[in-house]
Amino acid sequence: MGGCVGKDRSIVEDKLDFKGGNVHVITTKEDWDQKVAEANKDGKIVVANFSASWCGPCRVIAPVYAEMSKTYPQLMFLTIDVDDLMDFGSTWDIRATPTFFFLKNGQQIDKLVGANKPELEKKVQALGDGS
Repeated sequence: MGGCVGKDRSIVEDKLDFKGGNVHVITTKEDWDQKVAEANKDGKIVVANFSASWCGPCRVIAPVYAEMSKTYPQLMFLTIDVDDLMDFGSTWDIRATPTFFFLKNGQQIDKLVGANKPELEKKVQALGDGS
């Protein structure tokens, strides 16, 4: 249920697996700006997953997140590896991974810290059904 705070890089260095889903992997600030602008233009709510490849709970929630991205195409699902974009992660005050932000018109409307599957599903469903 929890999240990762420390970094044990000895575990694994490969990237999280979101294949099969409709998740956009953000690797630069420009990617982020482009996708958020696209979502705003299309009137979509953004679900942003700040995670890390070494984080066990992030790995567990990744396939769930990918599945939700297929179930709710009316939302835009982004994932950001906090190690790839450290400066960017710090501007969002990420204290643990995964942290999920929900944005509408570029503004944060909700947040969830930790790999809490039932809570994530509840929040995404509410936003998906409402849009």
